[in-house]
Amino acid sequence: MRAEIKNAIMVVVIVAIAIGGIGSYFNSLDMSKTTLIQPNQIQTQDNSTLSNGKTSPTSTTVNILPPIDESRNFKAPDLVGISGYVNTNPEELKNAMKNKVVLYDFWTYSCINCIRTLPYITAWNEKYADKGLLIIGVHSPEFEFEKDISNVKMAVEKYGIKYPNVLDNDHKTWSAFGNQYWPREYITDYQGYIRHDHIGEGNYDETEKVIQQLLDERSQHLGLNVVADQPLVNIPEHQFSSFQTPELYFGYDFAQGRNYLGNSEGFNPGQTITYSLPDKQNSDHYYLEGKWQNLSDSMKLVSDNGKIVLSYSAKSVHIVAANESTLQILLDGNSIKPQDSGDDVQNGTVHISENRLYNIVSTSQAGQHTLTILAKPSFQMFTFTFG
Repeated sequence: MRAEIKNAIMVVVIVAIAIGGIGSYFNSLDMSKTTLIQPNQIQTQDNSTLSNGKTSPTSTTVNILPPIDESRNFKAPDLVGISGYVNTNPEELKNAMKNKVVLYDFWTYSCINCIRTLPYITAWNEKYADKGLLIIGVHSPEFEFEKDISNVKMAVEKYGIKYPNVLDNDHKTWSAFGNQYWPREYITDYQGYIRHDHIGEGNYDETEKVIQQLLDERSQHLGLNVVADQPLVNIPEHQFSSFQTPELYFGYDFAQGRNYLGNSEGFNPGQTITYSLPDKQNSDHYYLEGKWQNLSDSMKLVSDNGKIVLSYSAKSVHIVAANESTLQILLDGNSIKPQDSGDDVQNGTVHISENRLYNIVSTSQAGQHTLTILAKPSFQMFTFTFG
């Protein structure tokens, strides 16, 4: 949900200025960062199938990675603290990693930024798995319900993920890599040395060229007759708006002092509060009506009826929600039109049946709109994300 940061926003901004456009976890820009790993440069900041058959040209002569220096480069840490396996088992995965170029994809299934990278990653798996590439999804959850292996298995099936996934529920592997972001990709050569590091969405051509170069290195060193050089995957990328509303959290722990909630009643940890809509409402803040229980990661509706109102700027709106319930969606004061409805909206309503990300608005162009969600008891809201 994020190309997302877990620590202070200002730290990322300072780093961004210093290195010229680092990707942070804001959905408001197409922020991504690529690091071609040279000695001691690994980042330690805090905080379905191929959709079409199109290809684009690729360079056949230029290596974009520097030569490895084994005295100064270092190997990827072990996968530690793993609580479950999908599409593999411990022994099978251990054997599969030997002499492979490995792409570690840190993701979580309710993260819209992670979801938008999956068509590329699954396509690379199709193209290069038989040429020596092993992709490992490291599922590091943000919300408690994402720790359930049944939920992860449903997501893996939904997005056509065939490669191994491990459940890093306590973020032990996340910490071993020094990671702070969703999504993030680390790529190691066949000897296990980290050679490439990318944060967030974007730069897919560059990442694929790295894969090709490392596969060619592997082929040469192991004496294999395998050629990885071929046209690059070409899937239309998500286009970000320059004035997009950032992700908005509903849990008091996740808000971390940021003023996402516009009501004067504010956050009240652990309490159930009756919220009233004010006469004046600011953009990029959500407002509640009704009685809501304040939870660390979400808000849960307690009263018979409830409302969420948000003035936002974006093309699409997603929510992470839980608990069986039906929502009515209004856009600019009227029941949302079919042409503006997200994939999960039918006849102006959304049925919440699983704990996951739901796409509720998808307009033809980015713009300023007012979204109203009418909810019933037990509805649990975690976050708004935008595209």
